[in-house]
Amino acid sequence: MDASAGSVKQLNRVVKRIRRQWPEVQVIIRGDSGFCREQIMAWCEDNRVDYILGLAKNQRLQRILGAELQQAKEQVQPTGQATRLFKDFQYKTKKSWHQERRVIGKAEHLSKGSNPRFVVTSLTAEACDAATLYEQKYCARGELENRIKEQ
Repeated sequence: MDASAGSVKQLNRVVKRIRRQWPEVQVIIRGDSGFCREQIMAWCEDNRVDYILGLAKNQRLQRILGAELQQAKEQVQPTGQATRLFKDFQYKTKKSWHQERRVIGKAEHLSKGSNPRFVVTSLTAEACDAATLYEQKYCARGELENRIKEQ
């Protein structure tokens, strides 16, 4: 069994237990790019489970975010202060995804240089704007991991 199949099996088990207690609760999974797999996203979409997953950057994604990256670079130069802009767009991989999905691109420029990041989500723009989704919902995943490590 591959890792995606194992992850889907575990998701199914956990979500069933949650839904037994709270049938109408919104379930949202967060994960890094290691969980950004078609099998996992498709299972979530078929089972009323929302997701926010890191998406590994590639040249195509960076080209889509190009104008925002350039704008962030120009904004950081006069002050030296990090600049962060967001782009919300539809994206489909050339081979692995069966459909387009919502992607949030973070165009960040630090004094050290460009720092683009991407997440894919099933949450709509109406439910959550790009900046809030990235900064408050996705980045909270890392903070939660830090609290778990402390234990």
